Amino acid sequence: MATIHVDVVSAEENIFSGEAKFVALPGENGELGILPRHTPLITRIKPGAVRIERADNGEEEFVFVAGGILEVQPGTVTVLADTAIRGHDLDEAKANEAKKAAEEAMKNAKSDIDFASAQSEFATMAAQLAAIQKLRKSR
Repeated sequence: MATIHVDVVSAEENIFSGEAKFVALPGENGELGILPRHTPLITRIKPGAVRIERADNGEEEFVFVAGGILEVQPGTVTVLADTAIRGHDLDEAKANEAKKAAEEAMKNAKSDIDFASAQSEFATMAAQLAAIQKLRKSR
């Protein structure tokens, strides 16, 4: 069976490195599914869940990414994430709190830059909450 090597890294640490059967993640223009020997590709990714079907045990690995860059080569997938959090480390209460804080910041923004920053944080937290829901459904 063909596999593809997957690396998910953030500025802080290497989140995942291993062989996979399949990878799915939120591309800039929609959900991307990547199988071994995929056509080479470089694209931006949106905040959301990276799902990795491991080759060793068939289990799905979840990683939340807050955006970044995806590079696909026929035998390798590299996700360079702005921020990445392992699925089991996601905290729903903390994400809800941050989403509410971002909503409040959008209401109280004094400039376009403040509003855009708060809006970006709000979108990231909404995507994190959606990833938590997806993870919960898969279990």
